Amino acid sequence: MNYDLSNKKIAVLMADGFEEVEFTAPVDALRDAGAGIDVISPESGRVRAWNETEWGADYAVDVPLTKARADEYHALLLPGGVMNPDKLRMNEAAVELVKAFFEDGKPVAAICHAPQLLVETGALTGRELTSYPSIKTDLKNAGARWVDNEVVVDAGLTTSRSPEDMEAFCDKMLEEFSEGVHEDQMTV
Repeated sequence: MNYDLSNKKIAVLMADGFEEVEFTAPVDALRDAGAGIDVISPESGRVRAWNETEWGADYAVDVPLTKARADEYHALLLPGGVMNPDKLRMNEAAVELVKAFFEDGKPVAAICHAPQLLVETGALTGRELTSYPSIKTDLKNAGARWVDNEVVVDAGLTTSRSPEDMEAFCDKMLEEFSEGVHEDQMTV
């Protein structure tokens, strides 16, 4: 299905070590749908990707994390990678930004290891989601119902397991972002 997101501004939160394709493929899908994108990062200037087994490209940071506000965006994309969410979950400003998206009922899309960051928000109790299998126990301990599906949507929260699920992830992300605020998302 084709979605028109030309009136939407999407935040993409990431730190050095995000999995490159988990950024580029969803961002391409969002731009193709007309969405505006801001890369937000605690890194200054540029943020560096991880590309499977080695460092990938550098990408421009549009908004420093210290200046990012959830009320300026319609939705949030969280690329995974092993290093990226581990750094972000230890950053109080990153956790507070993500938490604000949940409080406002705005859609959030998180792939692979990115749901590790969601654990810190307190927003996973009773939620159904998926992720890379190695963090399944972390998500269950945070109160989530973990399932092994290519994509899971729960009240505006879209999750997928890995880059192998990218097509399904992008399709559902576009659908949820086009729907806008989800009252059931306000769980924090």
